[in-house]
Amino acid sequence: MKGLIYDIKKFAVHDGPGIRQTIFFKGCPLNCWWCHNPESRLCSEEIITEKKPLDGMVFTDEKTVGQWVTPEEVMHEIEKEIVFFDESGGGVTFSGGEPLQQFDFLMDLLKACREKDIHTTLDTSGFCKEDKFEKLLGEVDLVLYDLKLMDDKLHKKYTGVSNRVILNNLKLLSEEGAEVIIRFPVVPDITYTRENVDALKNYITALKPGIKDIHLLPYHNTGKGKYERFNIPDRMNGVGSMNNDDLAELKKEFEEIGFAVKIGG
Repeated sequence: MKGLIYDIKKFAVHDGPGIRQTIFFKGCPLNCWWCHNPESRLCSEEIITEKKPLDGMVFTDEKTVGQWVTPEEVMHEIEKEIVFFDESGGGVTFSGGEPLQQFDFLMDLLKACREKDIHTTLDTSGFCKEDKFEKLLGEVDLVLYDLKLMDDKLHKKYTGVSNRVILNNLKLLSEEGAEVIIRFPVVPDITYTRENVDALKNYITALKPGIKDIHLLPYHNTGKGKYERFNIPDRMNGVGSMNNDDLAELKKEFEEIGFAVKIGG
């Protein structure tokens, strides 16, 4: 079996506890307007042309994005960092794209990490058939779970898919007592509206005490250049980045209903 990844980030500190290695899966069923990793969308290798200015001239260079690898090849890279995981209480985070889109490949990696006593984190949208999702229980140590839009019509508009299975899978995690941190991408005038914030607060309050942590992720437009390189229309063109200060009041709102809140991942 092989899976498609597009990056491995070592010494990551924002994707779970401790020092981590983050494996980025290529391919995602969602098409979020604000996605800052457009190279993660297609579950196939892509060749892009990069422009590099030098001494007043512009040179072009072709680059392949995406690499097919076996679980054994990935584990070989992961095991190089075990000493850092052990010293820091860290481990491995599977991100994307959407790791659940390559479910069997993900499960092989989760089981291999468990055999090596390596802490695992899954960064996911939760968009996966429920019967498959149930198989994750007991295999992953921590789930970073994106919640974007509570209104199903708006979720379809801005991500391309319904949120029904996403909400059902989050409820399942809560009922089974899984360790979950909710991640809320705060996007001006899309997810960051009074109606959506109130609906989100009501929904996650009903999931307590099983879920008690939320990370607020301020929108940033650092992916703008990537959209140009991948020849993908940037639907957020012109929207400025947010900073941590912009979310101070929102942080207070969630703290007042009993959640531990962090700005950023």
